[in-house]
Amino acid sequence: MMRRGLIAGAAALAAGGAAWLGWRAWARPPRLDDAAFAARFADRSAPPAGPVSVYHLGHSLVGRDMPAMLAQLADAALGPGHAYASQLGWGASLANHWAGPAKVAGFEVENAHPRFRPAEAALDSGDYDAVVLTEMVELRDAIRWHDSARHLALWAGRARAGRGDVRLYLYTTWHHLDDPEGFLDRIDADQGALWVDQVLRPALARLPGAAIRVVPGGPALAAVIRAAEGRGVPGLPDRTALFHREPDGRLDTIHLGDLGLYAIALTHFAVLYGRDPAGLPHALRRADGSPAQAPTPEAAALMQAAVWQAVRADPLTGVA
Repeated sequence: MMRRGLIAGAAALAAGGAAWLGWRAWARPPRLDDAAFAARFADRSAPPAGPVSVYHLGHSLVGRDMPAMLAQLADAALGPGHAYASQLGWGASLANHWAGPAKVAGFEVENAHPRFRPAEAALDSGDYDAVVLTEMVELRDAIRWHDSARHLALWAGRARAGRGDVRLYLYTTWHHLDDPEGFLDRIDADQGALWVDQVLRPALARLPGAAIRVVPGGPALAAVIRAAEGRGVPGLPDRTALFHREPDGRLDTIHLGDLGLYAIALTHFAVLYGRDPAGLPHALRRADGSPAQAPTPEAAALMQAAVWQAVRADPLTGVA
């Protein structure tokens, strides 16, 4: 009897040890070397031939209006049929979303709209051709305190479990316009050092065979700013024109206005559909149906060209 108990105890210890080792492997996965990482993006499969359904998981840098603008761009380019849903929060991290609605600040407010669908049910359903995930900002805090890579892998793995052929995307964003390190400098530095090396690459190490492509929101915004500033583009005098202003005129240094949202919608379109956004409409509606501030024709053409250049320049977008 004692021997049986010892054997059972040893088995339990072995199982527990194996589980602990497995958890450690999950917590600190092997890092993909450059060749293995590049191999995940070697497949340049054909872009979708028609409209797709997209699920967005994130926060106010996704928002309600940008996905609505994306849908209008897709409908104009490919005909009606682009579908989408989302789950949002106030500055919510992927870890907050994983922990459930009670841990997502502003959950009830941000998801009080017809396009809301709970993330777990959405991904488990397999209804979506593409899932776009993003992380909170400040990104350094997200990496340090919210285990960004692990939770990106968890959400991506759940999406793959719900639908094996789902296309996965990491939407990379930006920081405050008045960041003391410089807005454009931080975008340039953070894209590789943080978004790719500390979030994407370790997430992929946990997901054998998977690819998570990049929607380069920050770099596309930077490309628009660099293309516009100093050129006297009508309707786009400087970078602040892309950002939201409060009714009293105060500049919001992180949330975009309609012009900035248009640039980010173009970026999502270019990546998700693998198509040049040149010539797409620039007079769009917000999610509530009200007219968005439209860029001038000159500004719209500049944005479309700059975004397409930024998307094609990044091999992680999957766009040939």
